[in-house]
Amino acid sequence: MSFKTDIEIAREANKKPIQEIGAKLGIPNEHLLPYGHDKAKVGQNFIDSIQGNKKGKLILVTAINPTPAGEGKTTTTVGLGDGINRLGKKAAVCIREASLGPCFGMKGGAAGGGLAQVVPMEEMNLHFTGDFHAITSAHNLLSAMIDNHIYWGNALEIDERRIPWKRVLDMNDRALRDTVVSLGGIANGFPRQTGFDITVASEVMAILCLSNNLVDLQKRLGDIIVAYTRNREPVYCRDLKADGAMTVLLKDAMQPNLVQTLENNPAFVHGGPFANIAHGCNSVIATNTALRLADYVITEAGFGADLGAEKFMNIKCRKAGLAPDCIVLVATIRAMKMNGGVAKADLGPENVAAVKEGCANLGRHIANMKSFGVPVVVAINHFVTDTDAEVQALKDFVSSEGAEAILSRHWEFGGKGAEDLAKRVVEIADSGAANFAPLYKDGMPLFEKIECIAKNIYHADEVVAGSKILDQLRLWEEAGYGHLPICMAKTQYSFSTNPALRGAPTGHSVPVREVRLSAGAGFIVVVCGDVMTMPGLPRGPAAEGIMLNDAGEIDGLF
Repeated sequence: MSFKTDIEIAREANKKPIQEIGAKLGIPNEHLLPYGHDKAKVGQNFIDSIQGNKKGKLILVTAINPTPAGEGKTTTTVGLGDGINRLGKKAAVCIREASLGPCFGMKGGAAGGGLAQVVPMEEMNLHFTGDFHAITSAHNLLSAMIDNHIYWGNALEIDERRIPWKRVLDMNDRALRDTVVSLGGIANGFPRQTGFDITVASEVMAILCLSNNLVDLQKRLGDIIVAYTRNREPVYCRDLKADGAMTVLLKDAMQPNLVQTLENNPAFVHGGPFANIAHGCNSVIATNTALRLADYVITEAGFGADLGAEKFMNIKCRKAGLAPDCIVLVATIRAMKMNGGVAKADLGPENVAAVKEGCANLGRHIANMKSFGVPVVVAINHFVTDTDAEVQALKDFVSSEGAEAILSRHWEFGGKGAEDLAKRVVEIADSGAANFAPLYKDGMPLFEKIECIAKNIYHADEVVAGSKILDQLRLWEEAGYGHLPICMAKTQYSFSTNPALRGAPTGHSVPVREVRLSAGAGFIVVVCGDVMTMPGLPRGPAAEGIMLNDAGEIDGLF
């Protein structure tokens, strides 16, 4: 198996018809809308019918700050789900859909790896069921309707200098970050400066992932602030009468996607906001549906716990009334050594001292997660180069932090390799030890919420924001948006805003470059440092190695 790639393993999967996977959760065939034989959407009528069901236990999988050494958060999520099912429990996995940006850029896909994967892997990492295309279309329909309204007389008196609503594309394309539209004369409209974000940063993506049903979806879409008048009065999506058509475009995308793991266990894959520039969690409707159907639901939040898990707690759980019963924090020996100063090329040989040196990042995340009142277990995602002494050093450190670390070999052995982790996670989830509470109260002023995250999660000394930022936050508070939570947009590689600053830095500042009001989604986006909401491709993008082989199969997708 060690010689097989993830895509080769996925191709050899013994997939079952999606109706059999639905039957494991009690979903009747007539409430599954098949997309081929191995994936389907779950109908809204069925979702409505199970709202009285008792909820299962919610388990969040998060991780240390990502390194080039790899952490395997999705792989651990899938392996843990398979492991719990092997114990004779009814478990379901909830993860996000993959964006084309990372698939053709640098990060790769989002279906797990080794023997802990969700399939069909190729479809999941490419067009899947078309949800991202629907979100892109709905977002850009609104963009088109804004410019069209201005062209035909501008009855709403939109100030063309104050239109924060950009266009989106599900691809990394730095050339589109700042653009000018409507060039070419009178027939093409009024020229203005705008730009593109990647689809996963779209407020429409966030809205879809936080909505409970189509009625809630349309209401939130209508609440989007698309522009301001010269008197600085907000212009809403509903003022342009775009919310109805956008809801129509999103009707099917709103329904969660059901697929399966390599071990034929149910997995919901729905929504896909990035955690470094958006809120980083799969959809509320998928999570709630899984909780009504399974005894244990394993979900993940993007990137490190300072981003995805913080937003899971402070945004998703707050908005959806969710409360995790256990947090699984993923770490690897390789990543510990890299945090300890070892170069990627030198990670193979045993280096216990570097493991110990690199544990500071893990320790910070353990303490942060405990501050939410939820028990934490560290999953050591096993690599074949790990030595017993290195693993023991990591376990000893975690024990000194008042938590437990469990070696898990799900990548190599699937659910069987995750059984020890699964047993402990089930024990903790069933114990009722969690006493979850968000980090800050709704009524705290917006800037104090930003400071709360920066100082308590990032361990920064200060937040640096100019008068323009502070005035904008004050105006939003006066307009009735002061109760909203904060969605920090910053680098995923560090607790700080400097991606090169690994470990557990202190004494740093968090510079705020921009703030954005996502009134429909219901949060304030705070853009920090140099993070971009439209990423660029790397010098050698993954797309250069993706192609069809002589058998017509996809090579290079990972």
